[in-house]
Amino acid sequence: MTIPTPDSIRNLCLCGQTGSGKTTLVERLLFESGEIKRQGTVQDCNTVSDFSDEEHRHQHSLQPSIVHFDHEGHHVNVIDTPGMSDFIGHAIACFPAVESVVVVIDASRGIESETRRLMQVAEERKLPRMFLINKIDLPDVDLENLVDEIRTAFGEVCLPINMPTPDCSDVIDVFETDAHDSTAFSSAEAAHTQIVEQVVEVDDELTENYLEEGAEKLDPARLHEAFEKALRQGHLVPIVFASAINGTGIKHLLHVTASLLPSPLEGNPRPFVRGDEPLPTQFDPDKPTIAHIFRVATDPHIGKLGIFRVHQGCVRARGELYIDDLRKPLRIGHVMRLQGKEHKETDVIGPGEIGAVSKIDDVHFDGVLHDEATTENPPHLVPLALPKPMYGLAIELKRHADETKFSAAVQKLQSEDPCLRVERISATNETVMRGLGELHLRVVLEKLKSQYGIELETSPPKIAYKETITASAEAHYRHKKQTGGSGQFGEVYLRVAPLPQDHETGFEFENKTVGGSIPKQFMPAIEKGIRQVLDEGAIAGYPMSGVRVEVYDGKHHEVDSKEIAFITAGRKAFVEAIKKSRPVLLEPFVNVEVSIPAQYMGDITGDLSVKRGRVNDTQVFNDQCMIRATAPLSELQNYATDLKSITAGSGAFTLSYSHDEPAPPTVQQEVIAAFQPHDNGD
Repeated sequence: MTIPTPDSIRNLCLCGQTGSGKTTLVERLLFESGEIKRQGTVQDCNTVSDFSDEEHRHQHSLQPSIVHFDHEGHHVNVIDTPGMSDFIGHAIACFPAVESVVVVIDASRGIESETRRLMQVAEERKLPRMFLINKIDLPDVDLENLVDEIRTAFGEVCLPINMPTPDCSDVIDVFETDAHDSTAFSSAEAAHTQIVEQVVEVDDELTENYLEEGAEKLDPARLHEAFEKALRQGHLVPIVFASAINGTGIKHLLHVTASLLPSPLEGNPRPFVRGDEPLPTQFDPDKPTIAHIFRVATDPHIGKLGIFRVHQGCVRARGELYIDDLRKPLRIGHVMRLQGKEHKETDVIGPGEIGAVSKIDDVHFDGVLHDEATTENPPHLVPLALPKPMYGLAIELKRHADETKFSAAVQKLQSEDPCLRVERISATNETVMRGLGELHLRVVLEKLKSQYGIELETSPPKIAYKETITASAEAHYRHKKQTGGSGQFGEVYLRVAPLPQDHETGFEFENKTVGGSIPKQFMPAIEKGIRQVLDEGAIAGYPMSGVRVEVYDGKHHEVDSKEIAFITAGRKAFVEAIKKSRPVLLEPFVNVEVSIPAQYMGDITGDLSVKRGRVNDTQVFNDQCMIRATAPLSELQNYATDLKSITAGSGAFTLSYSHDEPAPPTVQQEVIAAFQPHDNGD
């Protein structure tokens, strides 16, 4: 295959709510472009992009899939992403690999919660966006009203660039043609005027030409340049209409993708940095290689896959590259282009392209491949803010003999899923698996059983509180111990003060002693003792943060002062100071976004109030309601069941970490009373 030039490449990410038809749309694009001879269906489990056993079982996309095709002399890479809220992290993780984000909306269901989240992240990342309204051939859809809803929710910059005919058997291009056909659901001529006026606003000279001579006299090439500039600046978010089932609008969508969406040369530059300095990249095959790994997957036949996007230079088979600050070069055996589960080997992946390498253990999510043999300031991409996994299950192995196998399996699953965490919580003495929702973790448990033969017992996890202080205080402790030979002696005076909750590390330590009252070589020992308390907690056994410590005085002995003595003195002085500084327990609060039929709005807001939640915003769209609230995580442990019960299974919700707040006094007293302090000191 000839290496595509960067100006001929189009990279786009298809995302949107589950059930909007993204996978079927990918099948139709592959079919219409001639890449496949027969169009598969999700129901028959024979689509190119949904190929795993889990996806066939659940009849939903559960992981991103990369496909490609050629159209009008352009090479198009499409990433089909999962739509369920539990897997939104997979979709967002693919954003650095593309120039355009295409948000698919089901014409019959309209705007849903995930649509808003994805649009917000794409806007923050300065990615050009486009809406694709799918399933326009369904009965009783109100497309004109849906466009109004989109413009109300996301701004007047959202404009249709095509329009369906009344029977939805075809679409009319209202941007590139001088549209005077009013057979669409609204005046195509008015839509043409509206979008041209929106586009020319980014070019003063073009605006002047338009006002003086009208749209008919505008240079098409200049108008095309202005269109792409408007996309890059977020001054235009195109809306296109299609039906993946019957093919309406697909040919125009292919044309729009090839002719209007930005190439790697035209998209907004990715935020690479070297150290603290921005690192511009150039889509030049002769420049030093920079490629970003945006996904890690495991293939049952060829093992670990690192899927990357080339931002500069080339990735060549049988070559060598470095990853991040690793000194040892990686031997690149094979490079491949992906077509769903198929891997097509090639000699080189050029700038702007998407490819994969296999069988390299050091490949990891968000890593950067480069050809610089240095560990000092390697290039890296400014990381995306991925959703924080908040839904948790405490897990235990059914068979302890699986312990070694479990560790390896979990490590592999976490490398593939940026929103999966398995951690040992010392404060609660539990191993907790965290994800974005109940289905997310259910799929992980299914994989552990089907692929690795590992079964787990699960239960709701205990809440991982945090400890902090709310006032300043001072304390001291003298540690003196005689054991027959040389003794132990150390005395520490310190003061503590609270730090802001958003402090970068949550802890500060400073030596304020004068006159050598405590020799400097013992300061690390004092800090070590204090950090033991930070890890183990002082009042309830939970980690502590938000504390500043100043050691301002003390005493030592020329013979008996040892490191262990100052570790103990520092720890116990710190515990005494904490007791005087009005310590509190912090509990995690989450943002909860609930999407429900409007008839249940009162029931849901009332239930959230009972759960100590605060409703921040309520929006109603036709018969659907969106409620945004903040609530303690402890009250939402079983919210999936509660919501299903209240709404008869018609509600959906998402959680994301918000902040920590002091727990109510009754909760604090109960947790503190249950704590049995242990001392690992003298």
